[in-house]
Amino acid sequence: MAVTDPVRAVLFDLDGTLTDTNYGHTIAWSRAFAQEGHHPTMAAIHRHIGMGSDRLLDALLPDRDRARDEILTAARSEHYRPFIGLIQPLPGARELVREVARRGVRVVLATSAPAAELRALRSALDVEDCLSAVTSPADADSSKPAPDILEVALERSGADPANAVMVGDSRWDVLAARRAGLGCVAVLTGGIGADELTEAGASAVYTGPDDLLAHLDDSPIGRLLKCARDSNG
Repeated sequence: MAVTDPVRAVLFDLDGTLTDTNYGHTIAWSRAFAQEGHHPTMAAIHRHIGMGSDRLLDALLPDRDRARDEILTAARSEHYRPFIGLIQPLPGARELVREVARRGVRVVLATSAPAAELRALRSALDVEDCLSAVTSPADADSSKPAPDILEVALERSGADPANAVMVGDSRWDVLAARRAGLGCVAVLTGGIGADELTEAGASAVYTGPDDLLAHLDDSPIGRLLKCARDSNG
């Protein structure tokens, strides 16, 4: 009986990993908080970007009136709206995704970005022909650093955790990947330091997608690419 070659996949976070959007999210949250009379610092907000809204609110405003959570999240979306038209892929992001797909590894966008933002992110990246699957907020019961969204991404890719790698920019990405049984490669373009990402469990850290692309063969993703190349002859 022939042995079926395993599916291999790379799961990409979007905000801060492939697109330069984390600081827009920080500003939008800051304005939403101020609107409701809350004033966490920009630095504190930024360190929690990448978490789901519910977890971010719990971390930054543990004593808030939770009955107003929907108002806060709606205000955040409204304040982020002007940034949607400014979304740009990070240097090397589009080329990185295309190169991974070209070498026979499945590409999944593992994000919990709201629908309108996700459409803008995908449009800015312009890699639709490379994608095997994309997640959405409706796919997960719990947000990062819970592993739910990554488990859905893995299921849709058809890959086992041992044959997949996550690429993210925040410690929440790294922690979620660990809990899903995945290795995680991190980039610094989200604004989080290399020491913190490594301490969270990142197997390698690169300055950005362009740096990862330049060192792709020697990166943790390189093992997947080599296996895919070998299996395809």
